[in-house]
Amino acid sequence: MREVDVAVIGAGPAGLFAAYYAGFRGLSVAVIDALPEPGGQVAAMYPEKLILDVAGFPVVKGRDLVANLVAQAAPFAPTYLLGTRAEKLSYADGLPVLGLAGGEQVNCGAVIVTGGLGSFTPRPLPAADSFVGTGIVYFVPQPTELAGRDVLIVGGGDSAFDWALTLQPLARSVTLVHRRERFRAHASTVSRVLALPVRVLVNAEVTRLYGEDRVAAAEVVVRGGAAETLPVDTVVAALGFTADLGPLAEWGLRLDRRHIVVDSAMATNLPRVFAAGDITEYPGKVRLIATGFGEAATAVNNAAVAIDPTAHLFPGHSSDGS
Repeated sequence: MREVDVAVIGAGPAGLFAAYYAGFRGLSVAVIDALPEPGGQVAAMYPEKLILDVAGFPVVKGRDLVANLVAQAAPFAPTYLLGTRAEKLSYADGLPVLGLAGGEQVNCGAVIVTGGLGSFTPRPLPAADSFVGTGIVYFVPQPTELAGRDVLIVGGGDSAFDWALTLQPLARSVTLVHRRERFRAHASTVSRVLALPVRVLVNAEVTRLYGEDRVAAAEVVVRGGAAETLPVDTVVAALGFTADLGPLAEWGLRLDRRHIVVDSAMATNLPRVFAAGDITEYPGKVRLIATGFGEAATAVNNAAVAIDPTAHLFPGHSSDGS
């Protein structure tokens, strides 16, 4: 059993900023996320994409934004519970108790849900169903680990082309396979990849993977053509993720489709449960990272008062204590 003042569900940008702000308010924090690394959708799908609408940054890579948010929260030592889901919500003496997927319990003074569009599950690569070895990944936390390898990227969206841009200077070879002729990625990103020594196969599918302990080759079939076997060390299955509220949908939260309805305090209909970021819904809602930051601060400040009614809603500016 773990005890914290605030449990933040979701380690995306809004959740990471909530962890910082809770620490700034002197609250202990646990950050819970089903993904194995912080950053949420940004880290999983768009780590190399340039983000242009975060205040104070003319341009920032998704990976760098996440790293900065983690560093910002670090002085307050939040506990990260990654690779696990918050399955159950109950109450003990009026305080929330979270039951995690592994059986651990987190007792907390308040919960802040910042889960973006819910938990993300990677769409599987069909050819991997019968392959028992390793070498298949759905995102690449450390691109340098693929240096000198033959990499096969499967997909035609932004994340697939982002990985191609990132890995081409590092890998021995990069091949991108997409089952359609047209791509879903931004045209400028597609143009940059096509200008690189990256082999791009359209109207093609990966039909089989070969290898024992890990991937050694992949069979690719272009529509109307013969099968071709490519040497492959690593397959990046950039087929996107499915978003699902998962257990949150069973907690009794008031929902508007897949979003959690909140009031101006970022409070939900459940006691001591707040929400912030893309997962929230209220009149005039705008889904931007910048908006999520403000909502996270609002949620933390109101959670602080719920935890300690004698606390001030607004603690002052961070610069006041510097």
